[in-house]
Amino acid sequence: MSSLATTSWTYIFLGNYAKARAQGDELIALADETGASTWKTIGMIFRGATRALAGDAPDAAQQITSSLQSNLSTGASVSIPYFLSVLAKVNADLGELDKAWRCINEAMAAVEATGERWSEADIHRTAGEIALMSWKPDAAKARAHFERALEVARAQKARSWELRAAMGLARLRRDQGKRAEAHDLLAPVYGWFTEGFETRDLREAKALLEEFASRRGQRQIAQETA
Repeated sequence: MSSLATTSWTYIFLGNYAKARAQGDELIALADETGASTWKTIGMIFRGATRALAGDAPDAAQQITSSLQSNLSTGASVSIPYFLSVLAKVNADLGELDKAWRCINEAMAAVEATGERWSEADIHRTAGEIALMSWKPDAAKARAHFERALEVARAQKARSWELRAAMGLARLRRDQGKRAEAHDLLAPVYGWFTEGFETRDLREAKALLEEFASRRGQRQIAQETA
């Protein structure tokens, strides 16, 4: 069961949510078979989180909420900050922004209370995305969260979290018309990687850089022919 949970985590971080959910489902089945209620709760959290990350927000929100409550009732708190940030994004996708911010605040409080900081950078990245999802997007708030995510990731030498934070800030700068700045921010982070180019994050980063390069080329041609 521990191996199944670890494998599910690995697939989540690779962005392969279907395989992550399959591992979680196998964990639930084995926990049912052996009467391991704590492991079943963990499997249920994985099931809800992978649904959420794959875009199945309506079914995921209640499942994550109930599973987190069950897990906390046992006194367990491992990885709670990360799953709270996933729940925050689910609520934001459903238009429940007040709930989303409550989850973000709870996640940050849990980081401070437990000292479990491995997901701190991604919590701030998620907060940055949520700040842009309001009917009146708050670009300044989003930028502050993205920059904090970058700061934390760099201090922890967490390159994958740094890449995600850089993509969030690069998209914001792109949408503000600052494509050159967006490119120069993301390119060196992407350039650090020497493997894993089939993973979701690196594919998205490559697509963003190609978009920036394409627009740069179009602008240069327009200037040369003007």
